[in-house]
Amino acid sequence: MTKEIKVALLMAASLFIEIMDGTIVTTALPSMARYFRTGSATVALLVSIYLITVAIFIPLSGWLANRFGKKRIWLLAVSLFTLSSLGSALSPTFSVLLGMRVIQGMSGALMTPTARLIVLEKIVPSQLLRMTSYLVWPALIAPAIAPLVGGLIVTWWNWRWIFIINLPMGIVIILIGLFLLDSDIQPTIQHKFDITGFLEIAIASGLILTGAELATHGHAEWLLATQMVVGGAFMLVLSYFHLQKVENPLFSVASLRIESFRFTQTGGSILWLSVGAMPYLMTVYLQTIFQWSPVKASGFVIFIFLGNVGIKPFTTVIIKVFKYCGALFSAFFMVMVSSFCLALITTTTWPVIIALLAFISGVGRSLALTAYNGLTFADVPLAERNSANTLASVIMTLAQGLGVSLITVIVSIFSQSMTLEHAYQFGFVFLGVLMLWPMMELTTVSKNIGESTI
Repeated sequence: MTKEIKVALLMAASLFIEIMDGTIVTTALPSMARYFRTGSATVALLVSIYLITVAIFIPLSGWLANRFGKKRIWLLAVSLFTLSSLGSALSPTFSVLLGMRVIQGMSGALMTPTARLIVLEKIVPSQLLRMTSYLVWPALIAPAIAPLVGGLIVTWWNWRWIFIINLPMGIVIILIGLFLLDSDIQPTIQHKFDITGFLEIAIASGLILTGAELATHGHAEWLLATQMVVGGAFMLVLSYFHLQKVENPLFSVASLRIESFRFTQTGGSILWLSVGAMPYLMTVYLQTIFQWSPVKASGFVIFIFLGNVGIKPFTTVIIKVFKYCGALFSAFFMVMVSSFCLALITTTTWPVIIALLAFISGVGRSLALTAYNGLTFADVPLAERNSANTLASVIMTLAQGLGVSLITVIVSIFSQSMTLEHAYQFGFVFLGVLMLWPMMELTTVSKNIGESTI
């Protein structure tokens, strides 16, 4: 095993604990609400504040990596994440726990883009598909297994172990990183910190994710939520023009001129919505409509993970044989069809069929994300990869954060005019219809897109 692969696996491990922590907490919210004697809406802040903090501070990662060095920032981020996990486990009050989640979010915001940058910054195009495949695993595995792992932990221990499990992983990752990663080259600051750009993006991200979260609290909040999301979108447009015109931007948006990069950010964001929403929707549907226990429902959602893993050894070969366009079309088709079929399942459906549909959905997601990751930096010059990585991380984080909120609102809207069961079924249909956008987008790109990586 080469050093590059070892580094990629180490970075993937750090991404795994960050993504896992962002999703596993959901299963422990009822236990936390009882322990701290607070309402479900209040305790849900532990999830939303984490996601919002990650989105706000991600734009800092590229600038800090340039200023202080990638290894230093990554080690600092993993260390803070591990320490704040310990602080979360030991929190005596809800306020302290909320503060620890903010620190976790800040460290996660620095950890994720920096880890990707360490792997991808100097990789030649011919190695991109192979190396990015290692970084896809955490995003696929963590959301799929988090409900099951969280359910088992809460059932057999208590909510504090949700955070304690991060400690041994974090410590091992730090120790390996100290010896495995090359020392940073003497950092040289390339430009002053763009405070205006940071504030614009931070406000935009905060408004969009806060508005999306607020919308899940019922139709009484939809007007305010819509105003916040629209305001956030307006701020994003302002920040885009600012980053284009300012002499020393927080990060450059010039990489959007490149077809392959632009394609992965538009269609890819739609896919990330589905990646975040499907495990959640399936888990809630099986618990609410089928009246299954959390552990049983999560046990079927785990088949999404099995599909992710089952196809992964073959994704690179599939992409090389069918090219990116063929592989992506097949992946979108599998995600779309499995979503439509999941809308048809009932309490009398054979469990093996439900498991098979979840497996097919996982196969499609894994293939699509592997292809998108291989394409992202295919034509981006080495000098622009830091900025491109930061921009991609901002877009991915917003899309992931919106996934659960969006499907919750969609189900709520449908439930106003039909039974809850039918509302959930139309939620699955909605996720399937989303795949039409990236499928249509495929018809507009070059047939040999990403050829330099295969």
